[in-house]
Amino acid sequence: MPTLSPSPVRVLHVPQRNSIAPTATASAPEVDSDRLLQGQREILIRHGNECYRLRHTRNDKLILTK
Repeated sequence: MPTLSPSPVRVLHVPQRNSIAPTATASAPEVDSDRLLQGQREILIRHGNECYRLRHTRNDKLILTK
């Protein structure tokens, strides 16, 4: 089992769809990762009864795990 970093992790509550402005070129809403992470390397995202971890890696990738 991997060890978790000691940095504090915040739980993010994603706003309702109507509060995210869709882009002109995409059919799905777009949110900048900086807006989601707000300077953190990882956040928790609650979706229904499940909690997911979104991590920003050293290689500048995003990893979403359950």
